[in-house]
Amino acid sequence: MTLTQPPARDIAAARAIAPAREPVPRPRPGAAPTGAYLLVVLTAGAYLPSPLYPAYQQALGMSDLTMTLVYAMFALVSAPALLLLGPAADALGPRPVLRAAVLAAAFGSACFALASGPEWLLAGRAAQGFALGAATGAATELITRANGSYAQRAALASAAFLGGTAAGPVAGGLLAEFAPWPRVLPHLVVLGLLALGWYLVATRVPGGHGSGPRWRPARPRIPRGMRLRFSAAAASGFLAWTVAGLFLAVIPALLARSGQTGTAVPGSILGAVLICSMLVQPLVARAGERWAQLVGLGGLLVSLAILAGTAAGSVLLTLTAAVIAGLGHGLTYGGAAAAVGAVAPAPQRAGVTAAAYVAFYLGSGCPAVIVGALTLRWSLETATSAVTTVAAAAVAPAIAAVWCVGRRRPGAAAPDATDGGR
Repeated sequence: MTLTQPPARDIAAARAIAPAREPVPRPRPGAAPTGAYLLVVLTAGAYLPSPLYPAYQQALGMSDLTMTLVYAMFALVSAPALLLLGPAADALGPRPVLRAAVLAAAFGSACFALASGPEWLLAGRAAQGFALGAATGAATELITRANGSYAQRAALASAAFLGGTAAGPVAGGLLAEFAPWPRVLPHLVVLGLLALGWYLVATRVPGGHGSGPRWRPARPRIPRGMRLRFSAAAASGFLAWTVAGLFLAVIPALLARSGQTGTAVPGSILGAVLICSMLVQPLVARAGERWAQLVGLGGLLVSLAILAGTAAGSVLLTLTAAVIAGLGHGLTYGGAAAAVGAVAPAPQRAGVTAAAYVAFYLGSGCPAVIVGALTLRWSLETATSAVTTVAAAAVAPAIAAVWCVGRRRPGAAAPDATDGGR
């Protein structure tokens, strides 16, 4: 989402075990790579502006509150878009859904390239959130229909989502610092990649109507027997994306105010968070979802403590915090998603997974907005330290919840799994 929206792997799992349905059109050669390509481009385009926010803030005269609202608009739109549009590819077919997503993403990049006021940026972020929320299900469906083992296909979807999320800030920072037109060229590059995506969708994605049930918005419902485990996982995932969201939203501005000029260094620091997260994802299965969350939450606590004490006043300490945050994020987020998937009943897994990702997306956006609101009274440095301190204080209850819930048998939810959450 990858809302790094990050839902690709688990939505793929939900679809893979869904009840049998009518035969779907056979995917054309290259459909799976097209789905992976679109996930990379859409996520990269969505997170590319992060290191550019200080330049936009100065050029457009935005307040800190407006700047954080611009960032958070993506998460606040992509979460409901995921719920509303996730099943659309089943009913309409993947091609029209992906075309709509590409058009929305192109509109978002164009808004950033032409921005003459904050309203352009808000519209652009909303369009990017809509695009990724709409495309995630359809693109993942293309990947999971491909040949090969399910584990390989799910790994490809997850890698595409997290890889694009990591590549966006790095590419945006490098282009803005070393190429001309720093607030325009990065978005023109994304528009060119989206044009190629449109061509690939037209030539490699099967057309026709979908074969699933009539499209209607999903209404996630948590079965009674798994609500405690779901709540613990949602809380730890919320904190994981809170840390990532704080880096992506406010760290570039804090580095600029501490004397760090340019965009390459901030972009690389932001990329380090997601790259480290991606690298530790394979360890989740080895450690188990419970221990992955516990160790990851410990890493998040260390990272938050560094941020609370320094407010990005030192590049070296901020980079250290970013690496630790990325490792903690990958373990915590991966463990939380695995915990939800492990106990969700098959007929409801898609809805339960979507509900979990709503919590993850809100974790990415809401704390950044709180930082912005606090700047109405305090400096950005003080507001960031305050929010990171509160987030750090919330880690201990999250650890306790994961520990206590994890002591229960994973199959404890089974007796209530058939009651439909009633």
